[in-house]
Amino acid sequence: MDFELPDELLALQETCRRLAQDKVKPRARDIDETDTYPEDLFEVFRDAGLLGLCIPTEHGGSGAGILGLTLAIEEVAKYSNAAALMLLLTRLPTGPVMIAGSPEQNQRYVAPIADGSQRAAFCLSEPQAGSDVMGMRTKAVRDGDDWVLNGTKCWISGVAQADWYTVFAKTAPDVTSRDHDSITAFIVERGSEGVEVGSLDRKMGVRGVATGELLLTDARVPAGNVIGEVGGFRLAMHGLNAMRPIVAARGIGLAEGALMYATEYVKERPAFTKTIADFQGVQWEIAKLAVDIEAARLLTYRAAWMADRGQFTKEFVPYLSMAKYHATEVAVRASGVCLQLLGAAGYMKDHPMELYYRDARQLTIVEGTSQVQLGLIARGVLAGDLWWD
Repeated sequence: MDFELPDELLALQETCRRLAQDKVKPRARDIDETDTYPEDLFEVFRDAGLLGLCIPTEHGGSGAGILGLTLAIEEVAKYSNAAALMLLLTRLPTGPVMIAGSPEQNQRYVAPIADGSQRAAFCLSEPQAGSDVMGMRTKAVRDGDDWVLNGTKCWISGVAQADWYTVFAKTAPDVTSRDHDSITAFIVERGSEGVEVGSLDRKMGVRGVATGELLLTDARVPAGNVIGEVGGFRLAMHGLNAMRPIVAARGIGLAEGALMYATEYVKERPAFTKTIADFQGVQWEIAKLAVDIEAARLLTYRAAWMADRGQFTKEFVPYLSMAKYHATEVAVRASGVCLQLLGAAGYMKDHPMELYYRDARQLTIVEGTSQVQLGLIARGVLAGDLWWD
């Protein structure tokens, strides 16, 4: 058992750490306050080769896998979860294509993500179908060599910048069907007739990367843009399962950034003839967060290693969900405790703590809420997929 990263991943980690400190950190507050997409950081990531980390070399990526992307996102998220989300969006919409798409689909749609010439977004949720995926009402009807899609997708990260979308729709005759074979994945191009970006959301945090609606009105999609097979609901789940460590990395990075900042602050802040850091109660809070972060890191790196081995099917779900659940809950806890350590200063925009605090709340909701993850973990224990003898 080797807990050391290989040399190539250590080099990637160091590169991302320097880039995050030099380029991302100075931009974090402005991205949040202006709520403007940081095109300059996209170009930095592109020039550094970070947009193709999880994309195979045959499609123009570096082949660093989910673990490589996890390491990069952890470093970037120490300063900006919006910037980290930009990296995450290189894998979320492309995942289903890489898992089940044709060579032609990978070459046409995934390869341009790696070189930064295109961007993509993932469209699963609907106003009445968040955690209840089977409740979706977007419908796809076969018409000759095309499929015609109608419906509204919501809470889509990167919707305004995307050139194409991975869209899930009901292909069963009855749109209310809850059979798993009633949902199919499609690649939908932004410029197609009947495809329109709807309203953009006013978010509490993770500002700068727009979240909003995609409106589909008699949108024609070629049959060749079906990802995998018609009736591929499991593809949605496999794609999300493989994403668990990548979302978890956003949580680890945020928690690390918050704790590092708070630790430096309490070492300098005088109180009662000492510094805040001299008080045992403060030290204990720092220690507990450090333990939580390291536990989350071990869960997350293992989950990324598993996902890179193709271990994202049902029997592995508890391990993947543990990483997402624990790391994102740690982010919320760390941002809250660290804000408290700064006291009134933590509540002010002079410090990044209130930004960490707002951003952290997104992480326990997106790509499967904490409650969904707990349900998946419990099911794994009950089914014996997670067992200890």
